[in-house]
Amino acid sequence: MAGKKKAEPKAKKEQQEQKGPKENVSYEAVALEAQQKYTPKAIRWGVAHIYSSKNNTIITLTDLSGAETIATGSGGMVVSADHEEGSPYAGMQAAYKVAAAALEKGVTNINIKIRAPGGHGSKIPGPGAQAVVRALARSGIRIGSIEDVTPMPTDTTKRPGGRRGRRV
Repeated sequence: MAGKKKAEPKAKKEQQEQKGPKENVSYEAVALEAQQKYTPKAIRWGVAHIYSSKNNTIITLTDLSGAETIATGSGGMVVSADHEEGSPYAGMQAAYKVAAAALEKGVTNINIKIRAPGGHGSKIPGPGAQAVVRALARSGIRIGSIEDVTPMPTDTTKRPGGRRGRRV
């Protein structure tokens, strides 16, 4: 009897209908609301550390010394599918989320430090890095400088893979 399907309990269906469809939250609107709500009292600087690989984009906003974390966000916090974490869209939404938190806490200007995996990995930032910079600029935060802080090996240990390379 391969053609018969088990009937789902009615209570389960009713619970799903009550929850309704998932809301798609745009963090850009949240950042713009924070910008309109906040009136700057004084200029306060922060540093946005952006780590961007092909799989994820992580943004950490700190004070100038880097000791105190003001806000954090990543591609995995805003999208549901794992393969979308490193995309420009995920990076942009995470940047708007961080910008809204920064404006609420009084940070008006930032310096940006972009980091790629580096070392034995890729020296080129992932696709989310440029989208993050554009989103931070559009959210009302002034950008002082943009710097690449990817760790570059001057002389390093042997690269993994062996003499003939990684065989696939």
